[in-house]
Amino acid sequence: MNITDFDMADLLPQRPPFILVDRLIYYDPRKATTLFTVREDRFFCSGGRMQEAGLIENIAQTCAARTGYEQKMASCDDIKIGLIGMIKKMEISRSPRAGEQLETTIVVVEDVFSTSLIEAKVEIEGEVIATCEMKIVLTDVNAG
Repeated sequence: MNITDFDMADLLPQRPPFILVDRLIYYDPRKATTLFTVREDRFFCSGGRMQEAGLIENIAQTCAARTGYEQKMASCDDIKIGLIGMIKKMEISRSPRAGEQLETTIVVVEDVFSTSLIEAKVEIEGEVIATCEMKIVLTDVNAG
């Protein structure tokens, strides 16, 4: 199965309309990239724009897509729930507009037990609109 063929509901613990990634387009053990088209009908969108909390959640869900893909490749059907443990050095240059497509890339800086420190970048057509460091803690709790 091609990486882009996965239904995000199979990789993420979130369910619509709370899913803020459309496709996983790149994966290696240290890096993942997702695409998401901003839509008014999703959480964290109002007045034709995605709110800052939506960008944070999009980054976290890119981390979850990476982990979910790893679990699927290991033939594990249980999707673990992750929590944002820390956000540092968050910089947002502008809010995405409805209809714009986010390309979100996360790079794992360090994995220690069930905690990952990542660096994230969100782009729209090559323009970097957000960056941050984020710590994600993977729980022992399975989604649904």
